[in-house]
Amino acid sequence: MSEHIPAPNGPAQPQLAADTTPDNPWPLARLSENLKNYIERVSPTWVEGQLIEHRVSRGHAWMTMRDLDVEMSLPVVAWARTANGLDPSIKEGARVVALVKPNFYTKTGRLTMVVNDMRPVGIGELLARVERLRRALAEEGLFAPERKKPLPVLPNTIGLITGRDSDAMHDVQRNVWLRWPVARFEVIHAAMQGPRVSDEVSAALHVLDQDPRVDVIVVARGGGALEEVILPFSDEALVRTVSELTTPVVSAIGHEADRPVLDDVADFRASTPTDAAKNIVPDAAIELAGITDVRTRMAQAVQRLVDVQGQQITQLRSRPVMAQPETMIQLRAEEISQLITRSRATFGHQLHRATDHIEQLKARVRSLSPQQTLNRGYAVVQHDNSILRDASRVAVGDDLDILVAAGRLTATTTSVTETSKE
Repeated sequence: MSEHIPAPNGPAQPQLAADTTPDNPWPLARLSENLKNYIERVSPTWVEGQLIEHRVSRGHAWMTMRDLDVEMSLPVVAWARTANGLDPSIKEGARVVALVKPNFYTKTGRLTMVVNDMRPVGIGELLARVERLRRALAEEGLFAPERKKPLPVLPNTIGLITGRDSDAMHDVQRNVWLRWPVARFEVIHAAMQGPRVSDEVSAALHVLDQDPRVDVIVVARGGGALEEVILPFSDEALVRTVSELTTPVVSAIGHEADRPVLDDVADFRASTPTDAAKNIVPDAAIELAGITDVRTRMAQAVQRLVDVQGQQITQLRSRPVMAQPETMIQLRAEEISQLITRSRATFGHQLHRATDHIEQLKARVRSLSPQQTLNRGYAVVQHDNSILRDASRVAVGDDLDILVAAGRLTATTTSVTETSKE
């Protein structure tokens, strides 16, 4: 830190910026010198970005680097000695890494990011990064087959994310409508190259995923340079967005040889936008031909069934039992008559035996009946409502009730003669 000599007879300058006041400020030179000393202590730093501006003036290269993921840029300058040694491929649009160090020019108060070295990022290195990301996400399970969602047989509405008025959009729509003329699209235009691809495509994916009408989403882009096709659609944030959606996603990026990481996480990978159209809707002509074929085969099957049943009916009608159906009735009538006759004979025999048995039982009952005894001349004598068995129980003059075979009479005892019970 440089020293500053205070004015004669003036107050001492504050040592710290926080101690300055309106009455005792720092001179501007002191602030500039302190900033320069502080900034020059920052170590040179390697940064990566894309050159969106590159011009050479008096041998110096004035450039602007933009971040690969967010909208943020930084002006840098390579002085003539450094600029003369840069790779010729370093130009506007190139992806580079640069060793930069801030420099503060005290006379004008300008901060400049000075490039001490700059190297282009080769396509080989970029593809190696993509492969490392692909392996890491595969180990995480984002590409597992069980995570793939099946495509709908016939989508209600097709969500399409593509560039504005792009060939890919026309290819998808034209081929879909050739196959299924009534197909409907919900199209969202997004950047298909450059640093905004991940953010804009991810935002479009979320919008379509929340639309209940959309049954499948297609991300389509035509062919191009590897850094335009593979790199933007291998962004990790974009890949993770696709893995979290509930709507099936079809990746239709570039040509067959192009394979961004988006292809691996998508539910279906189409080799081209045209191939995507062929896989998201059926071919109406083929479906109509199939329906016609099925209807023909159904009609033939029904006709064969009718023919077989007709032949069976003809065979049944030719049988004797069908030619003279009364024969069967006569046979059954004779069988019924025989059964009736046998039943009547059996029932009559059983009834006769039962009648004889009843008569025998009646005779036995009658022989044991007290009435039968009375009929033979015996009588039942009752005294005091009890059957009299012993004459000694009756005194002369007692009334007796006498039951005979036919009727009842009352008598008075005139004499009692006892007999031995032996």
